[in-house]
Amino acid sequence: MANEEVHVEYVRLGNTGLKVSRICLGMMTYGNPALRPWSLEQDAAEPFVRQAVESGINFFDTANVYSRGRSEEITGALLTQYTRREEVVLATKVHGEMGPGPNDRGLSRKHIFDQVDASLKRLGTDYIDLYQIHRWDYSTPIEETMEALHDLVKSGRVRYIGASSMFAWQFAKAQYTADLHGWTRFVSMQNHYNLLYREEEREMIGQCLDMGVGLLPWSPLARGVLTGNRTREGQKLTDRARTDAFADSLYTHPSDFDIVDRVAEVARERGVSPAQVALAWLLHKPGVTSPIVGASKPGHLKDAIQSVELKLSEGEIRRLEELYQPHPIAGHS
Repeated sequence: MANEEVHVEYVRLGNTGLKVSRICLGMMTYGNPALRPWSLEQDAAEPFVRQAVESGINFFDTANVYSRGRSEEITGALLTQYTRREEVVLATKVHGEMGPGPNDRGLSRKHIFDQVDASLKRLGTDYIDLYQIHRWDYSTPIEETMEALHDLVKSGRVRYIGASSMFAWQFAKAQYTADLHGWTRFVSMQNHYNLLYREEEREMIGQCLDMGVGLLPWSPLARGVLTGNRTREGQKLTDRARTDAFADSLYTHPSDFDIVDRVAEVARERGVSPAQVALAWLLHKPGVTSPIVGASKPGHLKDAIQSVELKLSEGEIRRLEELYQPHPIAGHS
C-alpha cells in the first residue's frame, strides 16, 4: 500500500477521465537478458514492481516487442501478485517485428488483431487499458489502422488508444481520420522528450496541447545519459550504457554533455540527484502527464517519485534549458 514517506500524485490522462500516477513504471527493463544484456528477469524485477505498487504508482507501460513478449509476461505475473487488475492502468504497444513472416509487423488489421490477442494472453488479462501504436506504419493506410483500433475498443479488449513517436502531420492525419469516420481518437502521445532532445517542442507538443492529448515521454533521462552513465570522453560506466546501442544513435550532439554538467550543477545546489532534477524539469512542462521511467537499481524509483515534489524555480529552468542546440529528428524508427 501507499508508502507514507512519498506522495504520488494522480492526474487525468489528457482529456479522458482516466487517472494515472505522475510517474509510469516502464517495463522494458524487465525481460530476457539473452536478448538485452541489461534486462532483469522476473525474480530480479519483483522488488521494483512491489516498490512501485506500494508507493502508489498505478501506471505500467510495456510492449509486445520488449524481449519478444517476455516483458509482458513478467508485467502480468508481478502485477497479479501485488495488486488487483482494477487498480492499475496497464499499457502495451503494437507495431514492431514479432516473427519472420510478412504480416508479423506493422499496423495492418491482421497484425493488430493477432498481436492484441497475444498480448492479452501474455499479460494474463482480458483487457488493455491503453493500447498504443509503437511507430507510424508507412505501408498501411491510416484508415485501416484507425478502424481496427476502434473495433478493439468497441469489442472491450482495449479501453483507450495511444500513439508514439511520429511527425506531427502524421498524428494530425490519424486524429482527423478518426473524427471523419466517428472512430476512437488517440488520447496519448508517447514521445521522445527530455533535456537532451527537445525537438518535440516545435510542433508535436503544441498540437497535443491543442487536442487535449496527454504526453507520456519515453527516455526521460536520455537512457541514463542525464544521470552520468557516460562521460564526455566516451567512457560507458554502466552495463546499460555499454550494451545499449540505441542510445549511441540518439545522444551524440556536442552540446549534450554541457547539459549533463548543468543538470549535475543544479542537483548539487539543491542537494538532490541529477535524475530528480531532469525528471522535475520534464514534469514542469505543459501537457506532460507521466514520464515513463525505468528502474533497475534500488534508488531509481525513489528518485522518480521524489522528483514529483521537486519544484524548480524559473531561474533553474532557464539554466537547464539555455545550453540546448537543435538536434536532428531521432526516435521515429
